[in-house]
Amino acid sequence: MPGKMVAEKDGSIGWMVFDHPERRNAVTQTKWLQIGEMLEDFAKDEAIRVVVLRGAGDKAFVSGADISQFGQQRRNAAEVEASNRLTVAARQALATFEKPTIAMIQGFCLGGGLAIALMCDLRFASEDSTFGIPAARLGVGYGAQSVGSLQALVGPAYTREILFTGRRFSGEEALRMGLINRLMTGNELASYVQDYAAMIGANAPLTIRAAKLASTELLKAEADRDLTVVQRAVETCFNSADYQEGRTAFMEKRPPRFTGR
Repeated sequence: MPGKMVAEKDGSIGWMVFDHPERRNAVTQTKWLQIGEMLEDFAKDEAIRVVVLRGAGDKAFVSGADISQFGQQRRNAAEVEASNRLTVAARQALATFEKPTIAMIQGFCLGGGLAIALMCDLRFASEDSTFGIPAARLGVGYGAQSVGSLQALVGPAYTREILFTGRRFSGEEALRMGLINRLMTGNELASYVQDYAAMIGANAPLTIRAAKLASTELLKAEADRDLTVVQRAVETCFNSADYQEGRTAFMEKRPPRFTGR
């Protein structure tokens, strides 16, 4: 149904599609709820090793929040706080998701759309993509968590430029900032992401989980880090059948067949 999220499964890849191209895939409260629900389903499915987020059509990844809803749902600070609880929950679900996530960006990636992309592990974009956070043009306040996610990726100077100006940035500028991992033509993007996700999906899930967990903890303030849980995840790798399979496959000169156990 247009205006909602679409979940698809293709081998080891789970796809989350923002499906409302008529509104450039703007995010509604319904979509924020669905993000958490879909991630929960992908987390439980052992066949899914990596999740890709994309927008329907070729005009937008996500163009931001659906501002047409603001008049009914975000009229004052109290309603904004209630609405923000949905967005925070969805972003938290993305940020803490144990499997790798990729944002496949073509077209507009603005405001809340960029916030969603920032929560993903990797970002691949087409050359015609446009990035920005127009909060300063709308009188919108950006919380510490959102600003922190951006600043951890591009640093304070670019973060302030993005937020102070509210202007739109090209794909080339986004690449220079470190906002995205790769930039390519629109014709190349889908097949590149498909192949890249499949490559990740073929690797050892427990190793990837431990690596993502370590990276996440090390981004936290030192006093907040839980390196014990990281060490347990590393030990799980070495005690797994996948560790034996990896060594055996290497000696037998064949691709490994990892099961996540």
